[in-house]
Amino acid sequence: MIEDTGTIEGFLARRSTDVEEAVREAAAAEIMPRWRQLADHEVDVKSGPHDLVTDADRRAELYLTETLRALLPGSVVVGEEAVHANPATYDAIRGEAPVWIVDPVDGTRQFVHGDDGFCTLVALAQGGVLRASWTYAPARGQFATAVRGGGAHLDGQRLLAGPPAPGRDLEVATSHPDYTTDEQKRALLGLRVPGVAPRPCGSAGLEYLAVARGLCDAVAFSWEAAWDHAAGLLLVEEAGGAHLTLTGEPFRITGGNALPFTAARDETTARRIRGLLAAGA
Repeated sequence: MIEDTGTIEGFLARRSTDVEEAVREAAAAEIMPRWRQLADHEVDVKSGPHDLVTDADRRAELYLTETLRALLPGSVVVGEEAVHANPATYDAIRGEAPVWIVDPVDGTRQFVHGDDGFCTLVALAQGGVLRASWTYAPARGQFATAVRGGGAHLDGQRLLAGPPAPGRDLEVATSHPDYTTDEQKRALLGLRVPGVAPRPCGSAGLEYLAVARGLCDAVAFSWEAAWDHAAGLLLVEEAGGAHLTLTGEPFRITGGNALPFTAARDETTARRIRGLLAAGA
């Protein structure tokens, strides 16, 4: 049972700012004190040299897990580090209970290297539908929010991405080659055509924010872990953008997507990038 009015809408109307405060507090308590202060023993490698985890990731996720569950009784949390420890916890995204999807430090490589290009991502979904999201880049002092049907905002200002300006190359942030299969690499190579300027992506959350702001035209990713994409996909949608998988369907956080997929600042750009990916595949 969801508290108060019994609906996600009622919860968001009453408690959305409490979620924002929880995200800020997690960053202040567990992430920023470790930024540029990490000892070697506070950094571990997971699946490979580009897949890192730090004490900041683990402790911030624990903080958010406890706080978010308390804010919304009956909800569950799917966090990146919890899923790494127990992959079965990912199944909650496909259930009917409200689910918080958490990436405590998105852009861990940047965080470890002392760069400011990292963020904390939280999304709220139910029945596979994204309902709200919070994207916080504490080192940059930026906080973006999105509510389904309620728009996307950055530091209180409405985000409207709009179509790209005509006559210039489209800037597209793409997956790191280490995260792609040979088939996906061929699809991504389809972006290497006149009029498109692909580049490696940084923090997925911040790339989505750049698309929502109209500072980047599109992203093209080859993996579907919901914690990397959920918050940003809703942000782009509510800023007027669109997302499409290789088969032309919208991306589903519940999985089973045809990869790679794209999210873009407007539907025309999304269809163009999807077409290039499909041709490359």
